[in-house]
Amino acid sequence: MRPRTAFLAMASAVALCFTIPATASAAEGEFTYRYYDEHEELQVGTLVDPPSGECIEIPEIADWDVDAFRPRNNTDSRAVVFLDDECKSDSYFSLRPYGGRGSDRLLLRSVVFS
Repeated sequence: MRPRTAFLAMASAVALCFTIPATASAAEGEFTYRYYDEHEELQVGTLVDPPSGECIEIPEIADWDVDAFRPRNNTDSRAVVFLDDECKSDSYFSLRPYGGRGSDRLLLRSVVFS
């Protein structure tokens, strides 16, 4: 192979590597939970394909002094639920992928997926 052809082939390969978009890592599936709204009616919340490795505050209760409960992990990643808003409390519980669940007594305010 001639030097100029080899150089062009190498430069094209490097350029191709930089044009392929990086995909964000996400847990695939749904994570559901229950909570009571401002009218004290039972609601079901859902996180669909949540990002992995990020602390997610339960959006429907973020501004209230209430907790979500009865989590169901139907994603392909382990979910760790926390009783605080920042995924830092000592009160946490791990839910296995594909069907891990907690009872009505398992309260949560945030979750992180592995």
